[in-house]
Amino acid sequence: MIRVVLPPHLRTLANVDRTVELEVPGPVTQRSILDALESRYPMLRGTIRDHVTQERRPLVRFFACEEDVSHDSPDAPLPEAIASGAEPFFIVGAIAGGSEIAKSAAPI
Repeated sequence: MIRVVLPPHLRTLANVDRTVELEVPGPVTQRSILDALESRYPMLRGTIRDHVTQERRPLVRFFACEEDVSHDSPDAPLPEAIASGAEPFFIVGAIAGGSEIAKSAAPI
């Protein structure tokens, strides 16, 4: 079983806890994990990767064994610790913004 940790907004959308467990057939890659995740939770289709291109959405990051694998090939094998379920695969929603957000929240 592969363990996948989802960000809060995707947990809410899928109505799941922080971590989901998935059976992933064949080699364990980003693509095979996301295929299994979207198959089990169809409401997540299009939220993590584009419907047409299947590319990762810009503000979504993937981590395996504390390494950012977001820019790796989606078909590259993930570490054995992920494949065995010893370590979880993290899907993280990046936070964008900064000074403009802080300025808009500051009292005038």
